[in-house]
Amino acid sequence: MDGDRLTTLGMFGVALAVLGVVVWIIGADEVLGALGAADRSVLPVLLAVVAVWLTAWGLALWTVLRTIGAPVSVPMSVALFAAAVFSNNVTPFGQAGGEPVSGLLISTAADSDYETGLAAIASVDTLHFVPSIGLGIVGLVYLLAGAVELTEDLLVAAVGVVVLVGLIATAATLGWRYRDRVRTAIVRFVTPIAHTLGGVIPGRSPPERADVEQRVDGFFVAVGRVANSRRTVAFAMGCSALGWTSLASALWLSLYALGYTVPFAAVLFVVPVGSIAGVTPLPGGLGGLEAAFITLLIPTTGVPASVATAGVLIYRGATYWLPILVGGGVATVLGNRARR
Repeated sequence: MDGDRLTTLGMFGVALAVLGVVVWIIGADEVLGALGAADRSVLPVLLAVVAVWLTAWGLALWTVLRTIGAPVSVPMSVALFAAAVFSNNVTPFGQAGGEPVSGLLISTAADSDYETGLAAIASVDTLHFVPSIGLGIVGLVYLLAGAVELTEDLLVAAVGVVVLVGLIATAATLGWRYRDRVRTAIVRFVTPIAHTLGGVIPGRSPPERADVEQRVDGFFVAVGRVANSRRTVAFAMGCSALGWTSLASALWLSLYALGYTVPFAAVLFVVPVGSIAGVTPLPGGLGGLEAAFITLLIPTTGVPASVATAGVLIYRGATYWLPILVGGGVATVLGNRARR
């Protein structure tokens, strides 16, 4: 456990160092000057918009949990989503590293099997993909229509995003079509690892292959229930679209607080596309995500680099650090409950 904490702290140190380098390259004095001149009266509105985002995506989790037979209340779903954001933000590799922890927290709150909680958060994260790409394309279309002048670098980035989206969509489609083969591969891969860990953890006996198969089957069954429920998929995607729009609004407000009114299409493009940087090994994409946002904001909005950096720092202060404070409390309570 101490090793895990040291690793997490080390990754946080690297992330903060990356962020510091980004600010230094842009110009620390200029960035701090822009932050100092920010209109603080916008902050309550910004926090309200962030609350809408957390609530919308919490509702997506709520409807998924109902569908897979592990219902919880709406307030608990929102709290669980905040805890999931917390786990994503404090573990390396973002969602990939935080989902196992989120699955445990959800299964504890819903009093369900672990694989059910993991399937719930995995389903919600997957359902976020389509609305994010749709809104990003809408923003890009408006930009290409002449809202702002695009640079060659941004066009190349847009093409790269389209190719990446195509690859991800193809991999997801093939993975679901051949899920039986995927299931067999997962069981073959996980069984020896689980057997080894079970042999060294005190009070735990090594699981048999049948136990692992049962767990993996439970995960796929839960995901299948969500995929086969059109009402759940439609409602969750609607909540997801509202959440993405709220995130874009939060970035727009962050720049507005600095005295710049930018085209909303620009932030509607930047937020989902820039969020792809969250797959970096850094906790919650800290450092890498800021750099991606700044790189995309400058050509799409025309704001100075120092203003783009300050705006992103305000935005991330609300969407990264606030869920850490709220979700951290929820995760602590549920974590203690799980240990008991």
